[in-house]
Amino acid sequence: MDKKTLLVGVAAFALIGVVTAIVYFFPGATQFRGTAYTEPYPPAPEVALARGDASEFRLSDLRGNVVLVFFGYTSCPDVCPITLGQLKQVMDKIGESDAQKVKVLFVTVDPERDTPEAVQKYVDHFDAGFVGLSGSETQLQPIWSGYGIFREKVEGNSAAGYLVDHTARITLIDQDGNLRVSYGFETPMEDIVHDLKLLLK
Repeated sequence: MDKKTLLVGVAAFALIGVVTAIVYFFPGATQFRGTAYTEPYPPAPEVALARGDASEFRLSDLRGNVVLVFFGYTSCPDVCPITLGQLKQVMDKIGESDAQKVKVLFVTVDPERDTPEAVQKYVDHFDAGFVGLSGSETQLQPIWSGYGIFREKVEGNSAAGYLVDHTARITLIDQDGNLRVSYGFETPMEDIVHDLKLLLK
């Protein structure tokens, strides 16, 4: 074996050793189970809306926390209550200490019916720590667009009146205010818990 071949072999062996060490000591360091954003991570669009108590909420005030955002409406017959129930399970599963570092926001896609008070009352049924937000359509439209939220009123025959078709994704924002992961409807609760644990290490 010549010297060049030997050096290449040693270098390859060393590289394998380094990769093995990284995998061993930092398992799953970047292996999110949701749909991850790529670097450079895009900053989360600002959300500035009224809370149920009439105070102003600003997403940027939550820096240092992980934030889970979902867009829906209080008259939703299925997707929204299922998702909020799942987020409640997620918060219970990560434990009290980590839960203090995670905030859940529910932003309406139905400002015609959903006042800030109504939205907060709705999310309180799932978890009193959840934040419900609403505003005028003029205020909400750039927020919907910033998060890629499609919404459309659909006339229905139920007592609730019209329905609203809307994008049903949970968006995870990291402690630096960047978009990191998103989750489709009915993503397993365990996957969201897994990804939160990665960010909260």
